[in-house]
Amino acid sequence: MQNWTRRQALGGFVIAANLAAQRPSNMPSEDYIDAHVHVWEPANASFPYDPAYDGPKELPTTFTPSNLLSIARPVGVKRIVLVQMSFYGTDNSYMLDAIRLHPSQFSGIAVVDRASLSLGDEMSRLRTLGVRGFRIVQGSHPAGWLGMPDMRRLWSLAAEKQMAICSLINPADLSSLDRMCAEFPDTTLTIDHIARIGMAGRVRDVDVASLCRLSRHQRVHVKVSAFYALGKKLPPYSDLVPLIKALYDSYGPQRLMWGSDSPYQVQSPHTYAASLDLVRNGLPFLSPQDTDWLLRKSAQSVFF
Repeated sequence: MQNWTRRQALGGFVIAANLAAQRPSNMPSEDYIDAHVHVWEPANASFPYDPAYDGPKELPTTFTPSNLLSIARPVGVKRIVLVQMSFYGTDNSYMLDAIRLHPSQFSGIAVVDRASLSLGDEMSRLRTLGVRGFRIVQGSHPAGWLGMPDMRRLWSLAAEKQMAICSLINPADLSSLDRMCAEFPDTTLTIDHIARIGMAGRVRDVDVASLCRLSRHQRVHVKVSAFYALGKKLPPYSDLVPLIKALYDSYGPQRLMWGSDSPYQVQSPHTYAASLDLVRNGLPFLSPQDTDWLLRKSAQSVFF
């Protein structure tokens, strides 16, 4: 969600070697689930980039499953939801290969061609390969993009196949999303990164109220994620506690799930462990059972 300063060595991105800075000593090993991570590597013959994208610029040149696991495992994150990276377009092969190599650890959120005549068959195929949801992003779509016929078809098929719609949206889209949820009450929806509320620095009450209003739709979940990009954008992210408390009061713990949004979350001064620790130790209103929902059970119910 935000630009990185490029760090290169031997032609690739190097994860900081000092994992001690990523791992608080009091953090036990648990079966945590990270509900939002991107992985990729430089374009190659096996996994080319979509011609519409020219690859990383100020992003790391690569963030592979091995890079990811070297950070996640030490802090007790054992399962991860991979989100298709935009560089690959609708070719989900790189993500699917990662799931194939680590089937007990990864599930996926794919990007599909909504206009395809074989969309339903493709969604079914992807499900057999470990995909559990489909990402939607406004991008260059015009106003009203959420109500377009191909989008309605995607939502209908997702309900039929018991797969999730996973939306990267801004607060301005919440009213349109609300209408889609009313029209497709059987479709499971996850809202990425708290609908990017506070991305401009200020958490507006009107935006929080709009997101909380969607909680009346029982299949809506919110990813409590991408702390590096919201509010004051500084660990330990305590300024986000009132926002998360409002979501907790509206959705309950069963429909909130933590996600790091790595590799963006592991750029100094941010760390993977700091993101996790906000949920583990920085939300005093959570009971141990609530914490288990945010760090494991909610994501498990949707994606595993």
